[in-house]
Amino acid sequence: QVQLVESGGGLVQPGGSLRLSCAASGTIFSAAVMNWYRQAPGKQRELVAAIPPSGNTKYADSVKGRFTISRDNTKSTVVLQMNSLKPEDTAVYFCNAKYAIYSYWGRGTQVTVSS
Repeated sequence: QVQLVESGGGLVQPGGSLRLSCAASGTIFSAAVMNWYRQAPGKQRELVAAIPPSGNTKYADSVKGRFTISRDNTKSTVVLQMNSLKPEDTAVYFCNAKYAIYSYWGRGTQVTVSS
């Protein structure tokens, strides 16, 4: 069993920055693909960023150049650094771990970008 706990969401003005963290329990972290998804009201959940064990990152086109995903296997944490935030980044952000046939989700953290 894997538990994921997100933190770091909040209210920020356009152009600002936020740092989301996801702490994972369990033993699979170093072998899992770690992802950040987001879901805005009335929209489908979408993949924002991914980082496999190899460290080769992947980003949605809408966040390239603004967001950075990183992981620390020694601490079982994954971080999403979000810069130059826009109102359209407003959503609930979810941490996700994929390992073999299994997919684990956190409860999400709200990010609101508004002046």
